[in-house]
Amino acid sequence: MASKQHIKTVRERNLARAVKTLKHSKFTFRSLFSSRIPFKYKFFTASFGLLILIIGMSIYLFWGLPNPLNLTRHPSPASTKLLDRHGSLIYEIFADQRRTPIKLGTLPDYVWQTTIAAEDRDFYKHSGFSPRGIGRAFISTFIRRKVQGGSTITQQLVKKALLSDERTLKRKIREFTLSVAVEMLYSKDQILEMYLNQVPYGGTAYGLESAARTYFGISGSELSLAQASLLAGLPAAPTYYSPFGAYPERAVDRQKYVLSQMRDIGYIDSGQYDSALKETLAYTPSSTMLAPHFALYVKDLLVDKYGLEKVEQGGLVVTTSLDLDLQQYAQEVVASETAKLVRENVRNGAALTIHPPSGGILAMVGSRDYFDTGNDGNVNVVLARRQPGSAIKPVNYALGLERRLITPATLLADKPTCFSQVGQKPYCPDNYDNSFHGATQVRFALGNSYNIPAVKTLVINGLTDFINAAPAFGLKTFKDPDQYGPSITLGGGEVTMLDLATAYSVFANAGKRVDTQPLISVRDQSGNTLESIPLKEISQEEYEKAGKFARITIGSKKYLPENPPNTRVVSAGTAFLISHILYDNGARSTTFGSVSQLNIKNHPEVSVKTGTTNDKRDNWTIGYNPDILVSVWVGNNDNSPMSRVASGVTGASPIWNKIMTHTLDGNPQSWPTQPAEVVGISVCSTSGLRVPENPDAACSPRFEYVLSGTQPPYDSGNRRDIHIYKPTQGLATAKQISEEPDQVEMQNHAVVFDALGTMLCVDCAGSFGQDTIRLDGTGKAIKN
Repeated sequence: MASKQHIKTVRERNLARAVKTLKHSKFTFRSLFSSRIPFKYKFFTASFGLLILIIGMSIYLFWGLPNPLNLTRHPSPASTKLLDRHGSLIYEIFADQRRTPIKLGTLPDYVWQTTIAAEDRDFYKHSGFSPRGIGRAFISTFIRRKVQGGSTITQQLVKKALLSDERTLKRKIREFTLSVAVEMLYSKDQILEMYLNQVPYGGTAYGLESAARTYFGISGSELSLAQASLLAGLPAAPTYYSPFGAYPERAVDRQKYVLSQMRDIGYIDSGQYDSALKETLAYTPSSTMLAPHFALYVKDLLVDKYGLEKVEQGGLVVTTSLDLDLQQYAQEVVASETAKLVRENVRNGAALTIHPPSGGILAMVGSRDYFDTGNDGNVNVVLARRQPGSAIKPVNYALGLERRLITPATLLADKPTCFSQVGQKPYCPDNYDNSFHGATQVRFALGNSYNIPAVKTLVINGLTDFINAAPAFGLKTFKDPDQYGPSITLGGGEVTMLDLATAYSVFANAGKRVDTQPLISVRDQSGNTLESIPLKEISQEEYEKAGKFARITIGSKKYLPENPPNTRVVSAGTAFLISHILYDNGARSTTFGSVSQLNIKNHPEVSVKTGTTNDKRDNWTIGYNPDILVSVWVGNNDNSPMSRVASGVTGASPIWNKIMTHTLDGNPQSWPTQPAEVVGISVCSTSGLRVPENPDAACSPRFEYVLSGTQPPYDSGNRRDIHIYKPTQGLATAKQISEEPDQVEMQNHAVVFDALGTMLCVDCAGSFGQDTIRLDGTGKAIKN
């Protein structure tokens, strides 16, 4: 046997010979087979080259190969669903794939069997690939020079979820490798479920659930055999087989193929086959947003909170406060009623309904027609800044009542008045009816929407104080007091309908502000609650007894909103007084008549206020009771004026009346509760003072509510000698007394003084002279 030293010597000699040969000869691939190179070195070199080739090919084919665990670690993009308060679908938010995951176990067997029959009848037998399919693909690729698929359901899932649709040999090899790995990691049912949630069915419909809703308007679990077999045929070529395409018969032929495959496999019998073919399929027309302005408003809120990617692809389930039935009714009413106003140059309208106790938005109609681009229908007027006209007055009066500066019986002289502030042009407003009404108490001034008393109330409060108090009511658009003048109480400052509804809800909620809230709950794709308003779970019996716009359904559970966050803005007493004035039909009858669109049949407890800007560009009606608030606006998005005959009664009120009547239909009357701080007294209709023990005939007693502690003094029947201007038989002005003394005489009359010290003659026959009220830098009246 050769010694180790000898073997080593021979190896070294052979190696030296090989090196010398390579050194003195030109190396070529053929030289590897030269007889002068020992075989074992040839073998070593070839093996090394093959290894390098294999490594290189492996890197080329499998570098960056996706992890098959990503199928569950990183689920496919899923649409965010917006639901109404009862669980009905309003809208789906998605980027380019509308998808809602569904569980295989929720589907009837025949639904998933249609997919097996259409795509991969041996799905439950193979290990991720079909040898026959691979054979066909091999022949096509290497003989016909055309890459062809031989795809199983597993391979299709891999291609759609982990790879791409690129038609190359490299992609097919990667697909094959991943398919085998997927079969090892997941059960067949898991793979099928992922497939049904992944594949495209045409357009933006991805996954079976989205397809079922897109084509038939139902859930995948509700599909009939005929419907399921048609859908199962679509993924192979969604456009080619589309029933909505130019050749719908292709979809029928494909459906027949799927059903015949099911019959051959044994999934269905001949009777089921025949019945499915005879079934007439009713397709759902192309869906539109059921509440477009509301849906996009909610989307913006969600994007601000969670980001666009999460909202478009995160599969959030959002239960909103909307009542879809009420929303659709409100949309129809706004569209039909504004169509009647075109002759008055009214081309648009908007409406908002909220549930004051919870702040929930029940309906939001942002325009007459969202899709009317000619009139900027996509603009949401509910969120746009518009002048409110007289609809802002209740906030002004509430501030005066709360500060105990006025009562509903306080006298305010409705006569020609100019309001003068240093450095500004005097402001001399008129009334809507172009007339003046003399000694007017707050109840009737607000009810009839007289302008002069409203401005007087503002200067009693002070303009700056009013601006500073507005945010507490939810009015966020009033900023710098220097930008406004006394006209702000007549609508000279812009607000949004949403903010104005919040302000009115303060009165509906007994003085507490509950901010408007479009969201009830937000859950992620796994069912975890990301946010929710306070809710109380209730029984079915409690649910049926609850108010129809308070109750909520999330999944299979029933709820009521409970203790929403709130802020005390005014006392319950002040809120009660404002509400009582606004539902007092007698307090508004001079302007609106005793029978008008402001009266809701069987619901006299509804408080309501109108508003129209002087230039006829905005027209409002807002009304409420403790359970419901409805706000309506009509006008034009381009700010062009309406006809001179348009008003709160002829414009917005008919819409408001219909929506409010519909909303309250079947509901019991809901009156505001009188707080202990509110007391009833008798006052004289002429003076607003309390009725004395022995009133004179001029007193004309009436009943009134006031805050305890603000009862006015007793009427003492004030009479005095006053200057009367003989041509008008009214009070003489200082100028008339000095320049026309012969036209002035002293007469004895009953007089009253309003809250600003203006004297009024109760029993004078003549007209009213003009007053001037000076204002200080904060917009408060300077008393003489």
